Amino acid sequence: MTTLSGVTHRKVQVRSNFERFAFLFMRLSGVTLLVLAVGHVLIQHVLNDVHNLTLEVVAATWNSWGWKVYDMLLLIFAFSHGMNGLRNVLEDYIHNAKTVKIVNIVLAVFVVVTIIWAGIAIASFDAAPFINN
Repeated sequence: MTTLSGVTHRKVQVRSNFERFAFLFMRLSGVTLLVLAVGHVLIQHVLNDVHNLTLEVVAATWNSWGWKVYDMLLLIFAFSHGMNGLRNVLEDYIHNAKTVKIVNIVLAVFVVVTIIWAGIAIASFDAAPFINN
C-alpha cells in the first residue's frame, strides 16, 4: 500500500471581499435567473399563444404590480449578472490595476443608471390606453 508523502498545502488567496461577494452573487443570481427566466418563458411563450403576444397583452400584464415586480426582478438580476460576467472577462484581459478600477466604476455606474431608467419605465407604464374595454 502506498502513502502520499510530501503533500504541500497552500491557501488560495482571494483578492478582496468584493470578489467573494461577486463570486457568491453570480451563483445565487444564476439560480434566481433560472427560476425567473424559465418562468417568464413558460408563462409568456408556452402557456400563452406566441401569436397572441401583442402590446395589449403586455399592457394587461403590466396593469398588475405583481407582474411589474416580477419583470423588475428579472431585469435587475439578468442585467447585473451579465455585467458582472463582463467585468470578470475584462479583468482577465486588462492587466493595469488603475484601468481595471476605472472599468469597474464605469460598469457599476452603467448598471445603476440602466436599472433605474428601466425601472422607472416599468413602474410608470400606464396600461389604460392600450387595453380595449
